Amino acid sequence: MARSDSFFIRATATIDPLQPIEYQQTAIDLGSYVNVLSKDILRIHNIQVEYGLPGENAVSSGANSQNELSFQLTTQSQTGLVPLSNRSVVSSGALKVAFDASSAVSQYDDTMNASVQEWTNGYLIAVESLFLGIKQGNELLSQVSIILECTSETMSASAAMALALSQQ
Repeated sequence: MARSDSFFIRATATIDPLQPIEYQQTAIDLGSYVNVLSKDILRIHNIQVEYGLPGENAVSSGANSQNELSFQLTTQSQTGLVPLSNRSVVSSGALKVAFDASSAVSQYDDTMNASVQEWTNGYLIAVESLFLGIKQGNELLSQVSIILECTSETMSASAAMALALSQQ
């Protein structure tokens, strides 16, 4: 099984300011890495997430409030956040920010519900697009960016079986 050195794929999903609490997604083109006919697939080893623009502060929706910004990376286009039991989910997480009586940040929680770096062998991808979806409870931050650490490899019979059993 031929493997490449790791490389990085970056993507950003931006909140539409006219519909800040609606689910929004952006497609990530993998066509130059994945070609199932020639058995070229992608293995994601690590995902790093950045909530908001660099230096952007979480916006309070009022005293004693809590805001949440969730993301999911899926192998199929979605119309809203889906649970981990959905076979298209590759990774998901959320940033939760609570504000005290003076609207200052009182609690900050960055949680990964599913993170490929926790899997023994990463996550195999054999689709030509991934989808980065985001949804926020209230106006919180303007975007979510991700960096995927990946390798390209030739699909073996065991990789084909793993794909068939797990997702796509």
